[in-house]
Amino acid sequence: MAKRQFGSDSRADQLKEDLRHLSDTVEELVNATSKDASGEMSDLRARAESRLKKARAQLEARGERLYEDTRETLSEQVDCCDRYVRENPWSSIGIGTAVGVLVGMLLGRR
Repeated sequence: MAKRQFGSDSRADQLKEDLRHLSDTVEELVNATSKDASGEMSDLRARAESRLKKARAQLEARGERLYEDTRETLSEQVDCCDRYVRENPWSSIGIGTAVGVLVGMLLGRR
């Protein structure tokens, strides 16, 4: 069975874009303060840069892992449903018919 695309792609892309925008803003802030030569500011800037890189790497890794886990789980569920329908075609037809009648009745009331 072919793998299907689910609607989570656009949400994942939006989250990545938001995180990228946030990290770019922090980088701009760090670069804007680079002209301040005080030792304390240099130390803070270095810590901010290292934490930003670490957070970016962790978030990307977690996001990719979550995406792959979700995709794998959904794929397994689709395969299970497909297998059930192939093994029990008449039960599947009955369930589909019952759901169709129920939806028809609900839409007919409006």
